[in-house]
Amino acid sequence: MLLNEKSVIITGASRGIGRAAALECARQGANVVIGYSGSESSRPGVEALIAEIEALGRRACAIGAPAGDPETGELLVDAAVKHFGGVDIFVNNAGICPFHAFLDMPKELYQETVDTNLNGAFFAVQAAANQMKIQGRGGSIIAVSSISALVGGGMQTHYTPTKAGLVSLMQSCAVALGGYGIRCNAVLPGTIETDINKDDLADEEKRQYMVSRTPLGRLGRPDDLAGPIVFLASDMAQYITGASLLVDGGMFVNLQ
Repeated sequence: MLLNEKSVIITGASRGIGRAAALECARQGANVVIGYSGSESSRPGVEALIAEIEALGRRACAIGAPAGDPETGELLVDAAVKHFGGVDIFVNNAGICPFHAFLDMPKELYQETVDTNLNGAFFAVQAAANQMKIQGRGGSIIAVSSISALVGGGMQTHYTPTKAGLVSLMQSCAVALGGYGIRCNAVLPGTIETDINKDDLADEEKRQYMVSRTPLGRLGRPDDLAGPIVFLASDMAQYITGASLLVDGGMFVNLQ
């Protein structure tokens, strides 16, 4: 029970990595605020997730609001305080990656990606950090970045800068918030099979190429991120801040 009686906020938690992290946090004793887009299509998945968390003997609530809205972070924090008495852990996981070529990138698509992946994250992290400061017992902030923070992608010129920005945000926040006992770290997933890349990986040739690039011989699953997130959230990582943890099956180091 690494997170026993802790209060956790996870954005983008209705599916994929966020959902897996929410369940593992609950298994480790935490109560969870589920952040999701607010779309009606997401609601059944959110309700099922709440039921699973409650079946584990923990509590959960959900806040539906766009990740790119600067006010969403405050809504999530308010819910954590109201339902669970505060915020101990904040996981910024929400993100989008609509693949598109660079030269004809629509301004609206670029802005939506930056708002969702980075601008909204900044204000949500700020809201969580201010609550943690008020509480006076420290805390852990974790950003789900990407291997794409370290490498380029011809169809991801709007996406990769946001993921690099999250790494930089965690590094700077580690410095800014360390005096309050607030640790800030990033996890960098490799190719994880989620809805965000479902269409891209439908190309079997590309899928097999990505598998061949991975020394562990398979693509990642959302559950592969849940353990590292819980570790960084827990007291087992009490002297880790400003770090970036690759969770990619070895893909990044496979240069040959």
